[in-house]
Amino acid sequence: MKALSNLFQTASITLKGHRSYWAPLNAAESALAIANKVKSSDSLNVVLTANSQQASQLQENLGFFLGSEIEILNFPEWETLPYDRFSPHQDIISERLKTLYRLPQLHKGVLIVPLANMMQKVVPHDFLQKFSFLLNSGDTLDTEVFCQQLESGGYQRVGQVYEHGEFALRGAIIDLFPMGSKTPYRIDLFDDEVESIRSFDPQSQRSIEQIANIELLPAKEYNLNKDGIDLFKQQFKTYFGEDASRAQLYESVSQAQNIGGLEYYLPLFHDQLNTLFDYLPKDSLFFDFTLQQQTQSNEDNQLNDLLQSVFKDYDERYQIGQHNPDFPLIKPQDLLLCADDFLIQLKAYHRIVLQPVCSAKTSSTFDCKPLPDLTVQSQSEYPLAKLNAFIDRYQKPIVFCAETTGRRESLLSLLSKHKIRPAVLDNWNQASEQLNDTKKQISIIVGPLEQSIHCDRFSVISETQILGQTVVQKRRRKRTKHNDFDTAVSNLVELEEGHPIVHIDHGVGRYQGLQTIEIQGEAKEFLMIEYAGEAKLYVPVSSLHLVSRYTGTTPETAPLHKLGSDKWEKAKKKAAEKVRDVAAELLDVYAQRAARPGYEFQTPEEAYQRFAASFPFEETPDQQQAIEAVLNDMHSPRPMDRLVCGDVGFGKTEVAMRAAFVAAYDGKQVAMLVPTTLLAHQHWENFSSRFADWPIRVEVLSRFQTAKQQKQTLEALKEGKIDIIIGTHKLIQKSVDYQHLGLIIIDEEHRFGVRQKEQLKKMRTEVDVLTMTATPIPRTLNMAMNDLRDLSVIATPPAKRLAVQTFVQQWNDDVVREASLREIRRGGQVYILFNQVDRIEQMVEHIEQLLPEAKVTYAHGQMHERELESVMENFYHRRFNILVCTTIIETGIDIPTANTILIHRADKFGLAQLHQLRGRVGRSHHKAYAYMFTGDKASVTKDAEKRLTAIAKHDTLGAGFMLASHDLEIRGAGELLGDGQSGQIQEIGFGLYSELLERAVKALKSGKQPELNASLHSTTEVDLGAPALIPEDYLPDVHSRLVFYKRIASAETKSDLRELEVEMIDRFGLLPDQVKTLFAATQVKLVVEPVGIIKLDANDSSIRIQFNQQPDIDPMKLIQLIQSQPKHYQLKGQTELVFFDTMPTIEQRIAALELILRSIKN
Repeated sequence: MKALSNLFQTASITLKGHRSYWAPLNAAESALAIANKVKSSDSLNVVLTANSQQASQLQENLGFFLGSEIEILNFPEWETLPYDRFSPHQDIISERLKTLYRLPQLHKGVLIVPLANMMQKVVPHDFLQKFSFLLNSGDTLDTEVFCQQLESGGYQRVGQVYEHGEFALRGAIIDLFPMGSKTPYRIDLFDDEVESIRSFDPQSQRSIEQIANIELLPAKEYNLNKDGIDLFKQQFKTYFGEDASRAQLYESVSQAQNIGGLEYYLPLFHDQLNTLFDYLPKDSLFFDFTLQQQTQSNEDNQLNDLLQSVFKDYDERYQIGQHNPDFPLIKPQDLLLCADDFLIQLKAYHRIVLQPVCSAKTSSTFDCKPLPDLTVQSQSEYPLAKLNAFIDRYQKPIVFCAETTGRRESLLSLLSKHKIRPAVLDNWNQASEQLNDTKKQISIIVGPLEQSIHCDRFSVISETQILGQTVVQKRRRKRTKHNDFDTAVSNLVELEEGHPIVHIDHGVGRYQGLQTIEIQGEAKEFLMIEYAGEAKLYVPVSSLHLVSRYTGTTPETAPLHKLGSDKWEKAKKKAAEKVRDVAAELLDVYAQRAARPGYEFQTPEEAYQRFAASFPFEETPDQQQAIEAVLNDMHSPRPMDRLVCGDVGFGKTEVAMRAAFVAAYDGKQVAMLVPTTLLAHQHWENFSSRFADWPIRVEVLSRFQTAKQQKQTLEALKEGKIDIIIGTHKLIQKSVDYQHLGLIIIDEEHRFGVRQKEQLKKMRTEVDVLTMTATPIPRTLNMAMNDLRDLSVIATPPAKRLAVQTFVQQWNDDVVREASLREIRRGGQVYILFNQVDRIEQMVEHIEQLLPEAKVTYAHGQMHERELESVMENFYHRRFNILVCTTIIETGIDIPTANTILIHRADKFGLAQLHQLRGRVGRSHHKAYAYMFTGDKASVTKDAEKRLTAIAKHDTLGAGFMLASHDLEIRGAGELLGDGQSGQIQEIGFGLYSELLERAVKALKSGKQPELNASLHSTTEVDLGAPALIPEDYLPDVHSRLVFYKRIASAETKSDLRELEVEMIDRFGLLPDQVKTLFAATQVKLVVEPVGIIKLDANDSSIRIQFNQQPDIDPMKLIQLIQSQPKHYQLKGQTELVFFDTMPTIEQRIAALELILRSIKN
């Protein structure tokens, strides 16, 4: 029997074609055994897994045991179905290409590969060599040729680089995100020489560090340059016949269109494909990790079954799609190795089979055994009795393993309360030194192990073993572009020509782009706005702080004002008056709340910690902040009114449970209001199981109950026997009495009616209120914006959630079948949303004919309650795999295995609703799909088209917040502050309306009356007598120029400007003179504005200064100045001062101005 810890000293010798069997090993023990073998071997080690999940868990475990000294590569799955017509995510292609590129250079290391991927035929290595190259600092680079090379290698030219396979060219700077690289790079050129290469952060676009060189791999596994296309065309005709050249696929590739799904046509882009076996050194050692599930069949049969099932998946999909003339399919045997060929190739290598239990074939038996039950008994007087007993008996080293530092801290505090005090270790090397020592010592380490390792010499105990559940850490987070909506709006990001735009002095017009105009020999850039009657307004770029994007209704229905009329001034004034009334009403509710002392809840420290520890996931940072904010509100003497906004399934319920626990434990009753009876029951089940171990009674009040049951519940509530009650708006009717209500939790308030909302408004001044919403509706969003309600946003996706891939297209039976099969094949379930109750049964028949292999059921709101409940229960327990339903599922129960939703006539739904429906899927670590099917082109309105574009665009996680803002734009903001307001918002635009509201609230809060006529922004014009603009050759992208103009014009301090200068130099290169002048003019504006100067013109011989009616200057000093130097100073009229001198440079003009201001200021 081998000791696991000494494995690498006693390991078997590698023999080609030989097979060894190691047992009994669980997943964690297998990873340690492989790691120890890898350390002692000088060859490449290939680990075969049954699927991707196994591969990613093993990669984490091996990374933990091996540290960073040994390279671990993986070859990920495409995450598409065979023959899918969309391509894998760029990050996946990047990882695959990096692995293929590194393999021939790797003589010692690990390759982890799922079996299906090992069967795939892959690009030949000479393709990678031909289209890869090394770029060094100091190299000569022809920009034009380089960009052509990138494009033919599959890189995409964009305005700003965010993802793998993108590049951007701006003057002497090239931004590039190479495949296989962790970060993008910025190449700075001096003429044609690479002056520097810096990595940068794709979020902030700022540089991180300088590096010497970068490796550039192609961006795709095929090439769309002339040679690649010619080869494709030739092989296409040979493979499918001359007639097939009329196919849409042939035409698209001939025109170099990079359409989705070309990965399944790789044989046509290359003379010959390789397999991964061709990339491996002949002395590679294989580990077979595919047998982790114990089965009766022997290992050869089991491996063969797995290989056959992969081939069968391809073949079935081939049979379905092979007759499509536009997209003919390549035969499976040309894309994959068949099972026999695969096993022949595998026989050439030494293979170690890892077995969970010993068998007659086992050649190396390890001293591993299962640990006894060590789970915490949270309700017992001695919760850790089992663990303490084990530690007393077991006189060998013990290492506890927690998944994150946060979990380590909570485990340490739990252990220390029971006299167990482990030493903290930093890495596995430290742990293995301790484990090799025979003395008993106890320590703790952070690592990803989900199973424990227990043998004669030592024990590694995972926290799952103690806490009795899987602790899942957040593993993958998608980058979001412009997640800060406010800056996206105010900075005019993505503003298209023709979009409505608001100028604070002239009203709503249409943006017509940027124009450079020469005035008195000087080039100046202006933003052009077109008003009614084709009147044009040219706004100097230095005054862009007066311009903002118009939101509040659709671009088509936005007003178009007339230049020079008083209509705009009237609209502004009327809106300001209305705003004052609204602000006063809001403040009234706010003041009543603040004046009325609320209840100060007390949190029982140890009990709360135990309740929090039973949460089976790692809290995301946002979730943790929301929980802390809610608890702080509850501890304060003021009644809480907090809005927790987060995407569907991002963990808002846990925030509610923590608040409910604190309230109930402190003797107060909690009422949770939800919009539907179904949801009430799901929340009740969740709350009941979470509070099962506590002396807290949770009940539900719903129409699923009989009249007698409802009566009993209400009596128990009145007598204070119920701690937490969950139900619909029934809970706030006058007939419901509470003994001591302390907290109301409202889920999705915007789905309640006006009367219920008014009722809730009254209650807000008396008890703590916690509102939860996935898509904040305008009203709540904007009250929150304006300090009148506290807001917590949960935008971090929890563990293992991937963004939902969204498709918008007309209904198509083939697509419905394909999408449903993709889901059912991987063991999942499908929602088909069909919102016509009278025709739902016909739809079910249609789906059954389309998918005879599926089990289909249906649900709608007109069904009998009991029947509906039983349908949902059957679907939840996976007795059916397709549910045809109405929007009853919108706030329905949580089904993690349902990861595809098909929405019939998606154009008929509002954006908030579509977002909510899409949120029903993607609640696990599987990639989820949402298909939004529309009617024919003619039946889809402009508005609906916008909604669908918006939802498809924001497929990133946590997009709900931005969607709400889009919703605001699309639906009009009538909801915002009572129905009387939508007209005002539509007239002046939501941005300006918010600004007026904020100003009114601030004024009223400080006890002043808001000034209705006061100008919102001062408008000082500064001209230093030299072009002040961002030249097109310095920053060619109009959007980026516009955003920077806006940011510069809106800067409030010198340090803001300095920060912008640094950012521009970093991103676009050294500042040209025109940009330096722009910054200088803006800096002058910041100095002269507070003095009361409204216009300043400087040139090489004079400076003209125009003051407003009440400038901040000393009139006596001004008179003395003019009298003492009449040659230099002249006063023109009441408000204009002219200074004469020779000032050839801008610096001299600024110095002269500063001298004048010092002489005349108060």
